[in-house]
Amino acid sequence: MNTGSLEGRVAVVTGAAGLLGRQHAMALSEAGARVVLTDLDEDQLDAAVHEVAAVGGPAPRGILADVTDPATIHTLRDWVLSRWQRLDILVNNAALNDKVESPRLEVEASKFEHYPLAQWRRMMDVNVTGVFLPSQILGCEMAARGSGSIINVASTYGLVGPDPSLYIRADGTPGFVKSAAYPASKGAVLAFTRFLAAYWGHAGVRVNALVPGGVENGQDDHFRETYSKRTPLGRMAGPHDYRGAIVFLAGDSSSYMTGATLVVDGGFTAW
Repeated sequence: MNTGSLEGRVAVVTGAAGLLGRQHAMALSEAGARVVLTDLDEDQLDAAVHEVAAVGGPAPRGILADVTDPATIHTLRDWVLSRWQRLDILVNNAALNDKVESPRLEVEASKFEHYPLAQWRRMMDVNVTGVFLPSQILGCEMAARGSGSIINVASTYGLVGPDPSLYIRADGTPGFVKSAAYPASKGAVLAFTRFLAAYWGHAGVRVNALVPGGVENGQDDHFRETYSKRTPLGRMAGPHDYRGAIVFLAGDSSSYMTGATLVVDGGFTAW
């Protein structure tokens, strides 16, 4: 048996128009899965579908969906089932993130003391509810069929607190501040993963978390160098570095694995 093959299986990837979402979808498609990409931005979603199609796997599909809106997730489920009568893999990738390269807030507003409650609630809604709802609505179909793999994408900051020294500018002045909301939301994703693994294990649905480290994506040279020095492998991840982990968690190679946290971070959390 080729345990790396996903031929004949149907996968849904949320947040698929993003940097890693596209890579997850490409990896699944290369392994033979029929991949449905979902996101909110139609233009970006179309571009992602074309990128995934270029890898030469089964023709991918793009469906607009809001992971915080049950109605759109029900529509997504109905579309998938009407076309293929099955759903085998769900990658809960959609999330908001405070990014060095594109901060959402000014430095002072991003500090814990001043962090806006509305921003906290929005991040919790997308990053936590946005994992809960697809798992509930789409995962129920897997449980009814007696098999499936759910992969929840978390973060190293679900395991360790952000190191403030990483975000000091080259001239020594305070810069971007990683908010409390992101680590809190990703820690919740890890706890939810364990809950769902225990809850649906008897139904043949495996639920695991992928913990990626920082990904190089246009950050300034100082940040990349500082982060790389903090990592045993001496570099940030490339967007492609998580493809193998996604295929592993989705397929038969991980058939006796559930409730687990697979850390792929270059050793960032090792020291």
